[in-house]
Amino acid sequence: MLVGIISDTHDDTTVIRKAVDYFNTEKVSHVIHAGDITSPFTFEIFRELKCKFTGIFGNNDGDKLLLTEKSGGNIHNQPHIITIGGKKIVIMHEPDLVSALAHSGDFNIVIYGHTHRPVVKNVKDTLIINPGKTARLHKGESTLALLNTAKMEADIIKIG
Repeated sequence: MLVGIISDTHDDTTVIRKAVDYFNTEKVSHVIHAGDITSPFTFEIFRELKCKFTGIFGNNDGDKLLLTEKSGGNIHNQPHIITIGGKKIVIMHEPDLVSALAHSGDFNIVIYGHTHRPVVKNVKDTLIINPGKTARLHKGESTLALLNTAKMEADIIKIG
């Protein structure tokens, strides 16, 4: 199963549209947003996804009530746990608990954002993924991640 992973979009509608188009072209079955959509108006673009969507709130997501409403209840407080393709996934925004969650052995995949730096690594039998920042703010490239749950592999994709 292919899963798109995105984070820290920070209202950058141009690159959000590119990411949504990429995920639709790749025919992902699910998109996970690891926080910092920021403003509810940008969620309108995510409605163009042709797959399921799950997100969490980041530290810059202000109007949580309206984001929850716009997403149809698909944006959650962190940590949020889901199962996709038979893999137990925990989604965080901040990295504080990532190492402990990975070492716990309770999850197949730990996803986080916030740092704006892409990461794909294994800790024991757990895959850790940070898709980096999708927004074009600050230094660095705009990235997202593509996860293959069957192979337990993820790639970082430059998008902006």
